[in-house]
Amino acid sequence: MLNNIAKTKTTRPTKNDSNVFESINPYTEKVLETYPYDSFANLVEKMQIADSAFKDWSQVELEDRLEPIKNFANILRKNKQKYSRYITMEMGKLYEQALQEVELCISICDYCVDKAPEFLADEEKDLDGGRALITYQPQGVILSIQPWNFPFYQAIRYLVPNIIAGNTTLLSHASSVWGSARIIESALRDAGLPEGVFQLIYPHSEDLEEIYACREIRGVTFTGSAETGAKIAETAAKNLKKTVLELGGNDAYIITESADIASAVKACVMGRLINNGQTCTAAKRFIVVDKVYREFRNQYVEMMKEVQMGDPMEKTTKLGPLVRRDQLEKLNNQVQESLDLGAKCLVGGHIAKRQGFFFEPTVLENLEAGMPAYDDELFGPVACLIRADDLDHAIDIANESQFGLGSGIFGSQDEVIEVAKRKIDAGMVNINGYAAAKPHLPFGGVKDSGYGREHARFGFHEFVNIKALQIFNN
Repeated sequence: MLNNIAKTKTTRPTKNDSNVFESINPYTEKVLETYPYDSFANLVEKMQIADSAFKDWSQVELEDRLEPIKNFANILRKNKQKYSRYITMEMGKLYEQALQEVELCISICDYCVDKAPEFLADEEKDLDGGRALITYQPQGVILSIQPWNFPFYQAIRYLVPNIIAGNTTLLSHASSVWGSARIIESALRDAGLPEGVFQLIYPHSEDLEEIYACREIRGVTFTGSAETGAKIAETAAKNLKKTVLELGGNDAYIITESADIASAVKACVMGRLINNGQTCTAAKRFIVVDKVYREFRNQYVEMMKEVQMGDPMEKTTKLGPLVRRDQLEKLNNQVQESLDLGAKCLVGGHIAKRQGFFFEPTVLENLEAGMPAYDDELFGPVACLIRADDLDHAIDIANESQFGLGSGIFGSQDEVIEVAKRKIDAGMVNINGYAAAKPHLPFGGVKDSGYGREHARFGFHEFVNIKALQIFNN
């Protein structure tokens, strides 16, 4: 049964007059594909199908729920080059990084298939007069709202553990990557996943908000901005349903006196430019203690000057385009506002004068609170250098951010491991290097970067009913 909101609105026309979305290749600036939006009635129908499918899927034995995911992983292996090329065309990611993304998705499938029997196993507990069980049971339809920057990974990291756990799911992927979403849907269907267990929806934003208020939706997982995440959390809370939010990041990387500067520079440039700078956990703010600031800055600027922009399909290209023109313009506005407020540009600083949605590799310094480059998340190839008096001052600067997603620190392990563990206020910390997400490690943040965790056993347990059974002897 639908709640009253959905009952009264299934025939309502959308407030948005546009009925189609055009996907643009960010390198050629040409239309790639055109997609129709779902009507509200279509969304309700898909939700009902997912709710109905749950009744059967939740009763399938775990061993049998694993089979479609095994097949799905094999389809990804067989087609990874083709899928990677499509990712690059659709959102501009370097081809080699798109290939790494698909390979990460394969690893997620393999890991989850291997570990699910352990993570979802019943746990025996003592009980006076009998015994107790803790059991992990599926709950129903999980709605996922995902961004465009990792078209395959963002979807697969949530759907695989939830489907294995026995939930069904609806995916509202970013319209910029609806083509990638369709590939995933088709591959899951070919892998033998029953109808209704995974479905794509193509909603207008005003319709989506009312869908996740419906009681058929048992949980919502969202990756995106803190502002949108807060709205989703508010609506979900009013309807007493759980959310997992992976929101923005302004990741601080601290460079201490004991750091190997050459190694730190190399890792920090890579960490800033990965995915053309469009990563929530990209290295964004580089907080450098005074004694090594000049050395780090000079080497960092020189390396950024050498970065080659170009065709993301070419191996020699180190920086591709941003995903859309509006994202390019937003980044440019953030940079120009920071410069107007007194920031200094050491290299780059402008939209590139060429075909495609390119922003020049950029390094800013003389940053202060109140500047977008200091306070906000910059989604693009813009590095922000901040000088600190010493390590304690650097920690204070890192932690004063509203965000707390990823972070990093470079220096002697004897010194920095305890700092990372006890003093850096973030969900994840890289030490003496930069690395992206791993299937066996929890992923998530604190503060305005959200809450909840994905990957490892944590990703399996976010949307299951952790049920206690007390069994008494006769």
